[in-house]
Amino acid sequence: MTETPALSDALSDATPSAVSVGLSHALLGAPAHPRRDGVLRFFHGPMDCGKSTLALQMNYNHGRQGRRGLVLTKHDRSGGPQVTSRIGLGLDAIEVVDELNLLDLVRAHDQIDYLICDEACFYTVAQIEQLADLVDDHGVDVYAFGLASDFRSQMFPAAQRLFELADEVLRLQVEVLCWCGRQGRLNARVVNGVMARTGEQVMIADTDGSEVHYRVLCRRHHRSGDLGASEPAQLLSMP
Repeated sequence: MTETPALSDALSDATPSAVSVGLSHALLGAPAHPRRDGVLRFFHGPMDCGKSTLALQMNYNHGRQGRRGLVLTKHDRSGGPQVTSRIGLGLDAIEVVDELNLLDLVRAHDQIDYLICDEACFYTVAQIEQLADLVDDHGVDVYAFGLASDFRSQMFPAAQRLFELADEVLRLQVEVLCWCGRQGRLNARVVNGVMARTGEQVMIADTDGSEVHYRVLCRRHHRSGDLGASEPAQLLSMP
């Protein structure tokens, strides 16, 4: 590269310290070690599709590489502060109560690299905003898992916010089948053998066939309320 006379003269006249100061001023806006960007991923799917199993596997994979993380849950099927899967895996977790500030939680620990957030559909919308803040302002990776919609096929508020904010939204590919053999997409709440269309958005139960339980149905049979031959195809209007 050929230097212009003016530039050549200026550089030759400048002392080494002056050149160093000039370069330092030019680099003031760029940190020496830029903070790594975090990522917010939301994994969703109906019940029985393996969300909690994947959450536990991801925690294991990150931990074995020396990364430091926290495992969070809310309303786990076990009834306690745990992440449990239907194939027998489980791990103690932090229960996310409505009053918990997730920013304060992470600040209370030393160098958190990632969060595993199971049952994130039950978090508050404010807590989803806090997860986004952790990603954007602190470089924490957040892996959220949960249902997209409730028993009425209406989105949970927290899930909707995750759809709006997440860097990636991924539907789990483990196939869950309706009783008819079609792909199960929606969760039906069954009370005393009949399908409920009204009631509290959150009612904790499993898919075990107890008095109140959930069934995964295809869109057609969720909309028609048809539970198949094993249970009456009736609709229950709950007060």
